[in-house]
Amino acid sequence: MKNLTPYGNWDKVKNLLRNFTLMIACYFLFFMLLRVIDIFVFGLDFNKYEQIEIFETLKEQPWKFVFLAVIAAPVIEESIFRSLIKPSVNSLKLFLCAVFYMIGIALMPEEGHWALRYSLLFGIIILAYYAISELIPPRIFLKVSSWLNKYYLLIWILGAIVFGFVHIFNYVETFQMDLVLFMMIFPRIIAGFFFGKIKIENQGMIWPILMHSMNNSIVLIFLLPYALSQY
Repeated sequence: MKNLTPYGNWDKVKNLLRNFTLMIACYFLFFMLLRVIDIFVFGLDFNKYEQIEIFETLKEQPWKFVFLAVIAAPVIEESIFRSLIKPSVNSLKLFLCAVFYMIGIALMPEEGHWALRYSLLFGIIILAYYAISELIPPRIFLKVSSWLNKYYLLIWILGAIVFGFVHIFNYVETFQMDLVLFMMIFPRIIAGFFFGKIKIENQGMIWPILMHSMNNSIVLIFLLPYALSQY
């Protein structure tokens, strides 16, 4: 894998675009293969699962959907699934903050405007980052980082798989698995692989976050016109 350490940010931007293009190409290859399998082998029923909650949010609160898809999801999901791949001290702090965020989402009441709720959550995360920096000695993070670096390949691949399987809950309320669901989440595993790849090559959390945001923005380009047409 190409090592970009000696190069500047422009080289990393070009590497981001190259990996993003490769990821999109893998999507197309997968969907072409899936179409062939669907026609000639299985006859899969992809209409049995729908992302109802996501489409309802997109229809009723499009700006909330944009915020979650382009900002919140890339930041939080990458902080959980990619921060432990060859982590720096800051990456480990981001991981802990993302865990606190998920706990906050679970505990915070649904009442109130979504923008206020998420602003409060991100404010708490910023404070948590500062508190972690002050309370946990740097040597602890360095020891954890050194240990995790030994298993970066396992963490990379396992993180991509878990990232894909977590998205099962976009389609069903409780965990279940069949061939149709696996085919529907497999593009997320592809995405998780490339998000981890760019993290390793460009050596920074900003790159998988940007790539994740770009990926979700492509989906928005196709979905937003549909949502706005429903008004």
